[in-house]
Amino acid sequence: MARGERVAVEPVVGEPAAIAALGSERALLVADVHAGIEAGLRYERGVELDNRADERREHLCRLLDETDADRLVVLGDLAHRIGAPDGDERAELETLIRAITDRVPLTLVEGNHDAGVTEAFGDAIETIGPEGGLIGETVTDGGGREGTVGVLHGHTWPTADLLAADVVCMGHEHPQVRLEDAVGGSRTERAWLRGGLNPRAFVGDEVITDRERSDPPELIVFPAFNERSGGTWANVDGQSFLAPFLPEALPAADAYLLDGTRLGDVRRV
Repeated sequence: MARGERVAVEPVVGEPAAIAALGSERALLVADVHAGIEAGLRYERGVELDNRADERREHLCRLLDETDADRLVVLGDLAHRIGAPDGDERAELETLIRAITDRVPLTLVEGNHDAGVTEAFGDAIETIGPEGGLIGETVTDGGGREGTVGVLHGHTWPTADLLAADVVCMGHEHPQVRLEDAVGGSRTERAWLRGGLNPRAFVGDEVITDRERSDPPELIVFPAFNERSGGTWANVDGQSFLAPFLPEALPAADAYLLDGTRLGDVRRV
């Protein structure tokens, strides 16, 4: 099945965010906000950190204003703690969701940390289930789909409907690259991973038969919006991916830094 013009998902330079033009709508996409992470780390590990709730909210609102976005799509893990949000985390979520939805609609793709978010805030936000879904879909006269972005978090097996997308966007991995200099110093940087998707590894052979196409979607793994949430060192041997379909569903991927620097094949970085 042939596609029309592919949708472009373009990172916002210097930011862990991207813009997708979906017909007349511009969507701002981010992943892994992890609101309430400081409260979670205090509870989980006894770690005390300054609370950056205000900075996260202002950062997201600034991006919405600067990109003139019509919608915010969060690719899972809007919240940090698993389970119903309460205390400081709930307070941050209430203020954050209100600030966003006063500007634009908010779509949340449910992640493994969002189990209680839909129940608590479902009246204020739109949700897509953990298996993912399509946004910006246009059905052609011939019954095909164009101008479509697939979205999922990545912690569970996806719906095969995502194979109809031009581009599939996911979070969950918090990809990073470990960079070394000539004198042995090193640092880690958040990174984007982009490459052609292997449909059979993505959804399994048993559901692929009538969905295979000559131009499978591009898969984009988003960096975490929250810089405190850690991540997967995608270019270090022995680091395992979190998604059940990775790395097999992304057999070749280029890595990009937030400033747009293309590092090339992540396995060679």
